[in-house]
Amino acid sequence: QVQLAESGGGLVQVDDSLKLSCTASGLTFSIGVMGWFRQAPGKEREFVTAISRGRNTYYADSVKGRATISRDNAKNTMYLVINSLKPEDTAVYYCAADRQYYSSGNGVAHFATNYDYWGQGTQVTVSS
Repeated sequence: QVQLAESGGGLVQVDDSLKLSCTASGLTFSIGVMGWFRQAPGKEREFVTAISRGRNTYYADSVKGRATISRDNAKNTMYLVINSLKPEDTAVYYCAADRQYYSSGNGVAHFATNYDYWGQGTQVTVSS
């Protein structure tokens, strides 16, 4: 099993930047693609960004150009930096990981069903 723990959420202002972290523990050797999803009140969970073990990256249009995903495989940690935050970025952000070590994420990274493990989520609130 793999456990995922997010950190870095909080209350920020419009146009601020935010850095989220997700640290994996347990059987981390199996982890392939890691991703971030978010869920705003009253809305469905949506894809934000993802990164494969080989560092192929994928971004939702809503954050493209404002977000950067990265990972440190040695530390089993993934990072998300979002710049120029908007009120519509307000959501609970969830970290996710799959067990496909060699996956590039191509064609699957955007889908929540691709992922085997989920964190508890961290709240991000963007105040205007």
